[in-house]
Amino acid sequence: MNELEASLVLRAGAELLKGASADPRSEEGYARVKTNISLALESIAEALSNFEAASPRRNRSVGWGQDLRRVADDLGEH
Repeated sequence: MNELEASLVLRAGAELLKGASADPRSEEGYARVKTNISLALESIAEALSNFEAASPRRNRSVGWGQDLRRVADDLGEH
């Protein structure tokens, strides 16, 4: 799987999560959901860092990665 395919899977998963969260039972397992989202954001931040490191032209990914890590940390603190 390449990075484009992986990003499509990530996007589809986010859409599924959004739909599932509309369910009245969405409180079930919420702590674990927050943990999973936190771990996913850490992975996304790492991917952005990898792209940034390989890019000859620096852009906003560094700041985005830092922001994602902050959100991941906040989510991880239940």
